[in-house]
Amino acid sequence: MIEVRNLSKWYGEKVGASRIDFTVQRGEVLGLLGPNGSGKTTIMKMVTGCMPPSEGTVVVDGYDILDSPKEATNRIGFLPEVPPLYPEMRVREYLAFVAAIRGVEKAKRKGRVEQTMQRVSITQVGERLIRNLSKGYKQRVGLAQAIIADPPVLILDEPTVGLDPKQMAEVRELIRDLGREHTVILSSHILPEVSMICGRVIILNRGRIIAEDSTENLARGVADTGRFTLTVKGSAGDAERILSSIAGILSFSPMESAPHLETGYCSFLVVNAKDAAVRVPLFTALSAAAIPIIELRSIGFSLEEVFLQLTGGPEAEGEES
Repeated sequence: MIEVRNLSKWYGEKVGASRIDFTVQRGEVLGLLGPNGSGKTTIMKMVTGCMPPSEGTVVVDGYDILDSPKEATNRIGFLPEVPPLYPEMRVREYLAFVAAIRGVEKAKRKGRVEQTMQRVSITQVGERLIRNLSKGYKQRVGLAQAIIADPPVLILDEPTVGLDPKQMAEVRELIRDLGREHTVILSSHILPEVSMICGRVIILNRGRIIAEDSTENLARGVADTGRFTLTVKGSAGDAERILSSIAGILSFSPMESAPHLETGYCSFLVVNAKDAAVRVPLFTALSAAAIPIIELRSIGFSLEEVFLQLTGGPEAEGEES
């Protein structure tokens, strides 16, 4: 559905994006994740035809964004970080205007506006001036204008920025719903957002792709250690001595026991060397010491931990995001 090849952008000597390559299949939700200044917005502007690349190509549903811009952009619904709203217009009036300029047939326009408003839950504010809407409703109107012509591709740049937690949850649920029917590229620097919405993630830093995979595979790929929690019935001292004796266990630290556990139980967070076979010898040693294992559970690395390991920090300097 979308093919990006060798896409680059320079602002004088400053690199906005460098040799970006990725493909998004029909019906896929792809997340572009990176700190501020990583190139997310620059890439989205080039993919949507809002900004010409210094080099490279973008093909949308078989149409090159430079050679066939009208055909390509007609297949894209774009929500930039600042929604393109006219504050002096009423919501229904604005969406009818967008439907007209996006080529929705006049006979179908009214029905399409009502359907879209219902889809993003803004029917109740249809006659209100956009300037008087809350941030959450303005973001919903922005999503409505992106899908009004029912494009197969949606490009969403930081769609929940500035929203309160309730509004964020509502917009994320809406995007998940849209992802069932559209190919979606979503940019964000909010790590839980990408984890919850996207099936595949591209991590950017300083205009370059530094990782690309599912969140689960990224966590497995970058981690050089494994982690699990261990809960046993017995004294913490005895359990610690056994943990210290197992080859491959790098460290362990006591955890507060779960609320349902009674006195006489203890829990640990255990870090082991990657691919080290520690569970069988640990089980054997605990059994020999008559210390029952109540729970042993693997803990994956979060996307936030992967992100920090790959980028070296939560943010990078830069003007473009």
